[in-house]
Amino acid sequence: MKKILANLFFLTANAFFVFQVTIKSANPQIVPDTLKINSQVTINGDITTITGGSQAGSNLFHSFRQFSLPTGTQAHFNNALDINNILVRVTGQFTSSIDGLIQAHGTANLFFINPNGISFGFNASLNIGGSFIASTANSIEFADGTYFDTQQTSQTQGLLTVAIPIGLRFSNRPASILVSGDGQGARTGSDLIDTTSGLRVQPNQTLALLGGDMALTGATIKTAGGQIELGSVSEEGLVNLTPTDKGWVLGYSNIKTFGSIALSQAAVLDASGNGGGDVRVNSRNLALTGGSQLEASTLGTEVGGTIEVNTTDSLTIMGAPGSDLFLNTTIAAEVYQGATGTGGNINIHTGRLLLADEGQISAGTSGTGNRLVRKLQSQTVQSFESKL
Repeated sequence: MKKILANLFFLTANAFFVFQVTIKSANPQIVPDTLKINSQVTINGDITTITGGSQAGSNLFHSFRQFSLPTGTQAHFNNALDINNILVRVTGQFTSSIDGLIQAHGTANLFFINPNGISFGFNASLNIGGSFIASTANSIEFADGTYFDTQQTSQTQGLLTVAIPIGLRFSNRPASILVSGDGQGARTGSDLIDTTSGLRVQPNQTLALLGGDMALTGATIKTAGGQIELGSVSEEGLVNLTPTDKGWVLGYSNIKTFGSIALSQAAVLDASGNGGGDVRVNSRNLALTGGSQLEASTLGTEVGGTIEVNTTDSLTIMGAPGSDLFLNTTIAAEVYQGATGTGGNINIHTGRLLLADEGQISAGTSGTGNRLVRKLQSQTVQSFESKL
């Protein structure tokens, strides 16, 4: 047991260490870069309004040398309502430190790439109608073979396209993503979204974070029945993007080596909704500690979604003995009291599963809906005072 705990500590500490050495310090500012039509930045107090950018059909392209939001500030993308995709790249050498509000009009999806790293702080939030995909990829690829690259800005004039995004390409070792929060996102009832903090998107939309090693510390990521995606890769390659009725699905068929993801201090990914949304995590190692949770529970009358965890090496779920029930470290797809919908699925594919100190994988029902299905594939399962 001591050896296992030591390995877990190394995994979590390593995720933080890699993040610290990969990400460079950032200056909190938004500085436009060159495009056919440049982005225009107007600052009025704490609100930064972003206009201009280069439009191609329903795609709107923005390019910045730096993009960071200090605490209490807002960045408003003042896009037209016929825009489907806002595509933002950061071409400079600084990480993006986001501790304010990002807002866009209508139902536009927002793609944000910065290969130097992305850090979301305690006060980071979203107000967008579409999906939000943040990545430390080097470029966004499109269905017509063109790409929006953070490094080859001189080719930008001929690369703006009306085609849909189909992939995120990494050309070197991906930088890390950090998400911090107040640790208050654990579900305490059947409200669709029962906290006001954290990152969230609308129902039937996707919130995806894709980069290198990833650390979520007390973070809250929520959607009421949409889709949450975390992906950690550790080498160059292409991650596919496929549009669905819940936004976008990330595909990893071209990725051979994955990175590590650590959720600690009551970090929460929650896609619970009227029928439950989807939570998908792809990595080499995934560690949930200190009351952290993955949840996609059914709160109403519709069919629940799916929690899917794919780790090539290990999944660790380490609880906090003696803590309140709602702070248990868990992967859960419940049918809540009063709900009549059928619960969703929990699918886990891992090389080694460790459940320790009352860590849980929970597939129960408190309502009248049917229980969900749990599928577990693991070469090794180790459980200490745990509940399966």
